[in-house]
Amino acid sequence: MEPAPNPLAIAHQHVRFADGTVLDCGVRLPSLEVAYRTYGTLNGERTNAILVCHALTGDQYVAEPHPLTGRPGWWEAVVGPGRPIDTDRFFVICANVLGGCMGSTGPRSVRDDDRGDGTALWGTAFPPVTIGDMVRAQQRLITHLGIHRLFAVVGGSMGGMQALQWAASYPDRVFAAVPVAAAAYHSAQNIAFHEVGRQAIFADPDWQGGRYWQTGRVPARGLAVARMAAHITYLSEQALTRKFGRRQRGAETAGAQSPGEASGEEGAGLGMFDEIFEVESYLRHQGSTFVRRFDANSYLTITRAMDYFDLAQDHDGDLASAFRNARTRFCLVSFSSDWLFPTAESRAVARALNRAGANVSFVEIESDKGHDAFLLDEPGFHRTLAGFLAGCAEHAGLA
Repeated sequence: MEPAPNPLAIAHQHVRFADGTVLDCGVRLPSLEVAYRTYGTLNGERTNAILVCHALTGDQYVAEPHPLTGRPGWWEAVVGPGRPIDTDRFFVICANVLGGCMGSTGPRSVRDDDRGDGTALWGTAFPPVTIGDMVRAQQRLITHLGIHRLFAVVGGSMGGMQALQWAASYPDRVFAAVPVAAAAYHSAQNIAFHEVGRQAIFADPDWQGGRYWQTGRVPARGLAVARMAAHITYLSEQALTRKFGRRQRGAETAGAQSPGEASGEEGAGLGMFDEIFEVESYLRHQGSTFVRRFDANSYLTITRAMDYFDLAQDHDGDLASAFRNARTRFCLVSFSSDWLFPTAESRAVARALNRAGANVSFVEIESDKGHDAFLLDEPGFHRTLAGFLAGCAEHAGLA
């Protein structure tokens, strides 16, 4: 697997805050860079801005071709002219999260603290970050852009966690929030899946204690396995069955031989562990393409940030207290076949918001696409999002 060029070599649109930031862990980053993209036009009153928050493996290129892969933006079905998040009407901002590897300060950034020499990268020395740290970095960007109050914050999965954190941390700065396929904390099961991925990276011989970049190596196999394991959780059993079932690759492997016969005594033909089933090929493709655009240390940093997330923790275990001052309008969205962030977790957030007296609506979308449904062609979700934003725009007095 050939790794991608260093993403930091790309001239990302960014802003640098020379005064840095203090993280929840107590460490101070001497400087802070936030890479971002914008779409649409900010109105004269600066009231039509929507912040889109990306998920674990996303980035700021939400509605345009990716500069490394050339693939379409990860949410082009949702963000754009005439789309549910209509860039003819709204000014859309998407920032690479703190700890990411597409231009924002993270493990692939040059270390600029008192232990750095101005050339070495942070690598594994990069301090742990939280969803709260990510949101504070975004808040610095929003203020820099001259926006006092966001019309909406929208995000799926980890992006939904950020949307919830925004409403809890800055209740006066968010008119509407749409957390999609998200939860108020990361479950033990989800932490366990993340740990499997992290251990796969650590087990790669090219991991080199996290200093792989010093020798030009990349723990590609470990990172690919981490991506493969995670990707299984993004799909439902129905989606996997519909897309792949037990289909095998090519007529020559379709039941003509048993695995033992296929391997052969002298290794001729397909080995037992070669790609035989289509689902195997799909997962290996997902893994190999991922390592060309993502950094292993960033993957470790961001997965741990998700694991740390627990909005109720700072409020004596009472989630409603986190939203006690919220004047934000909420629309919570879940998907019926999502077992990574199941509907019950969105309902729990909705109940907490109701106890806090917030304006909240909740919709479960019937879908067999699993957690990834929010990224795919899901008309019910698109109608819900467009309708909610249109109603909020009317209440906010946006023309």
